[in-house]
Amino acid sequence: MAKYESKIKLVAAPVEAVYAKLSDFENLRPIIENATDNDMVRQKMQEAGQDPSVLDNLRNVELTSDRVAMPAGMLGTLSLVVVEREQNKCIKFQTEQSPVEANLWIQVLPTSEINAYATDGTIVQGTKMRLTLKADLNPMIKMMIGNKLEDGIDKFADMLSMIPYNI
Repeated sequence: MAKYESKIKLVAAPVEAVYAKLSDFENLRPIIENATDNDMVRQKMQEAGQDPSVLDNLRNVELTSDRVAMPAGMLGTLSLVVVEREQNKCIKFQTEQSPVEANLWIQVLPTSEINAYATDGTIVQGTKMRLTLKADLNPMIKMMIGNKLEDGIDKFADMLSMIPYNI
């Protein structure tokens, strides 16, 4: 299995809030709905040289607490299912009905490197986050998309670090 890890990201929210948001896909529904209809998001994507029309694919994302399914072009539908949760530490996902067997781990740990403010104004520890993707790729596919997966897992971690984790 090929292994790809993001850089460690710092999140200005307590580990409990980050874990609670990411361990239940239903919590991501408002964020996805906002991204599909947000002109500012589309503009930022254009400025970054990305195609904002990809946001239209988010309209077809199916979410439950334990599963997310999204259109993946020629691959059909790509599904991720939660296979393990370790409270305030790790969430493990696995592909379902995919041409490539893969696992994704989101690890979270409290850190004093970044502070967050609770709704009552108290200062709480922030969170360190790292994503790890393990995929069963044949050597040719790995050579073709390995660099894209490495970059993609880091961008995905960046995106997750920017989610508003309501404290």
